[in-house]
Amino acid sequence: MYITDDKIRLHATLDMPAGNPEKCPLVVIIHGFTGYSEERHIAAAAQTMNELGYATLRVDMYGHGKSEGEFHDHTVLKWMTNAMTLIDYARGLPFVTDLYLCGHSQGGLTVMLAAAMKHEFIKGIIPLSPAVMIPEQARKGKLLGVNFDPDRIPEELYMDDGRVLSGNYIRAAQMVHVEDVYSKYTGPVLIVHADTDEAVPFSCAEEAARSFKDARLVVIPNDTHCYDNHLDMVLDAIRGWLPKANIR
Repeated sequence: MYITDDKIRLHATLDMPAGNPEKCPLVVIIHGFTGYSEERHIAAAAQTMNELGYATLRVDMYGHGKSEGEFHDHTVLKWMTNAMTLIDYARGLPFVTDLYLCGHSQGGLTVMLAAAMKHEFIKGIIPLSPAVMIPEQARKGKLLGVNFDPDRIPEELYMDDGRVLSGNYIRAAQMVHVEDVYSKYTGPVLIVHADTDEAVPFSCAEEAARSFKDARLVVIPNDTHCYDNHLDMVLDAIRGWLPKANIR
């Protein structure tokens, strides 16, 4: 199905737990930069949550997967507004009791920001390998492996894989201050991160775990950014943290 945010259609998949209960909690799940909602680690997380009695809403964000918008034009701020629209949509579903957020990489940063902005509606969040370094790197002039003058932002940012981003991605990221999130969202947080992550430094997870009021950090040893080696450990972490849903 599609959920519309400011005339942009976002492709979404709603999966219910077994038995199609009348009432149950729901987790909104957001993929990472260049990712999509059907990736192995995203789909596996959703399936695990379904088995625990949670509905899941997996969404392709602006410019990604089957959603509208161009990758070139996406920014963290556009994803933030996407996330708030998804929260409002989920809150309007008649079967939803409690609402959780889960996101990977840039999606992890996004759910942290969204939880801070709509903290009164969010029961808990699960940032997976959260890319909290994006704003600071944008302010320092080194982002996605590209160096630039942070005060003279280029019109376009050329990535190693051939993709091109608008300079507005940098401008928007510079305006985000993650430290504000830590004081605004005080609910429970599960952070999962590989200690050998090649894309997002493990120190990002350590910083977030220290800064949130109620955070648990689960370390995945010797693994990649998308958990190619030990995805089972990520799923075990989710099972151990999410309370089993009392569905009805």
